[in-house]
Amino acid sequence: MLGAILASVGLEIFLIPNNIIDGGIVGISIILSYLTNLPLGAFIFILNLPFLFIGYKQIGKTFVISTLFSVTVLSIGVTVLHPVPGLTKDVLLAAVFGGIILGIGVGLIIRYGGSLDGTEIVAIILDKRTAFSVGEIVMFFNFFILSSAGFFFGWDKAMYSLIAYFIAFKVIDLTIEGLDESKAVLIITEQPKLIAEVLMARLGRGVTFLEGRGGYTGQSKSVLYSVVTRLEIAKLKTIIDEIDENAFVTIHDVHEVMGGKFKKKAIH
Repeated sequence: MLGAILASVGLEIFLIPNNIIDGGIVGISIILSYLTNLPLGAFIFILNLPFLFIGYKQIGKTFVISTLFSVTVLSIGVTVLHPVPGLTKDVLLAAVFGGIILGIGVGLIIRYGGSLDGTEIVAIILDKRTAFSVGEIVMFFNFFILSSAGFFFGWDKAMYSLIAYFIAFKVIDLTIEGLDESKAVLIITEQPKLIAEVLMARLGRGVTFLEGRGGYTGQSKSVLYSVVTRLEIAKLKTIIDEIDENAFVTIHDVHEVMGGKFKKKAIH
């Protein structure tokens, strides 16, 4: 509900008053509402229904129910907020802040198991049947939808729409993964025990020893595995460099951490 309300605010308080559109079904609905003077909320709800039916058959009941709830709240939200005047007439500010608020809203919905757009349902289904990813399919749809804004609102508004969409896209990722995302670290070193002890003492992180074997030498090696926050990466690199400057280190993004004694914290 909170995500759909924020998306409504981003659309009706920032984007729509400045003729900036979003991608997907929402973008199509904005164009149709502009051309017909009919309520935006009605288009959003009605155009999403066929995709929800397809999703119910192909994806699952829980996802579709969550999406239906989000779409319903969004439809009501944009209808209620439509008479409210926009907060700014500066198109760039509207694109930036509208994109941020919309991105947070959509990110919250996706993070908790729903969606706000029928094109994402189509993308999920096509992802299983084609070589294209969900992101690539959605981007393909949105390229044509956002480009069409140029014919109705002018090409400058189409470019502002692309700015808003790019910002929303990035903010969605931040909302889903969190600002303080985790990193998995693999360390191959000649000083495994010492590095493990220092990491546990100075960072307070657990370290797991994995058994490895050198492909060239055939010698057994201890590989250290640990999960830290993004904020701790610089300190971790310093610690490893102080002990073994020849250590081989790989760092990977981790989208979610569950169980164990891992707890995110800031470095003081």
